[in-house]
Amino acid sequence: MSRHDEDPLQRRARRRVEMKLGWAVHALVFVLVNLGLATINYLGGGHRWHLWPLGWWGLGLAIHGAVVAFGIYGDGMRERMVADEVERLRERERSQGPGR
Repeated sequence: MSRHDEDPLQRRARRRVEMKLGWAVHALVFVLVNLGLATINYLGGGHRWHLWPLGWWGLGLAIHGAVVAFGIYGDGMRERMVADEVERLRERERSQGPGR
């Protein structure tokens, strides 16, 4: 069965799992690389330069996490927003009367 033959629920579940796994791999690489950088920094002494990549990459990881969370827990939000907007427009149309 190809991905195009899957039912929409299966496709949605696969997308959510891929998003979660993508973030988990990103987090693992973040931890491993930053542990390595910290080790190099501490062994070499001097200024704590490893905090810069840790901080900026950490920000990127947090943004990635927010995108994943929004993608997973925000499912259907666009549809709800469209339905709300349609309802507002219908209400406005009813209050203004036909032809306006």
